[in-house]
Amino acid sequence: MKKIDVIIETGSDKRFEAYIDPDKEYGLTFGLLGEGKSVQQCIEDFHESANEMKAYYAEIGKEFPELEFTFKYDTASFLSHYSEMLSLAGLETITGINQRQLSHYLNGVKKPRMGTIEKIENGIHQFANELSKVRFV
Repeated sequence: MKKIDVIIETGSDKRFEAYIDPDKEYGLTFGLLGEGKSVQQCIEDFHESANEMKAYYAEIGKEFPELEFTFKYDTASFLSHYSEMLSLAGLETITGINQRQLSHYLNGVKKPRMGTIEKIENGIHQFANELSKVRFV
């Protein structure tokens, strides 16, 4: 089974797109794309695209590879998707990156450097780890 990284991005129209990471060589002879107003719709459309390609391969008598997809956000799409659940003030606390800078990333005004992306990802993972240990009485 081939493990495929799928990038989720958001455009200026605030719609989400999912596509196969073009920076990685998977040996595929096709591309896949999903779109939607939400991340969920986008991922569902991506899977539908994969199913349509699989059906096409069956139709022409070609074997379709077994694929496992891992969806990865770019910074703007992550911030856009979770902005209703996590405020920029909260994300500042979690990541140590000020709200104004996060807003620039959210709105596509600026793109974060790799070190900043890692800082955001590490902060989110640490916060998620803390949340996973919460127990109520």
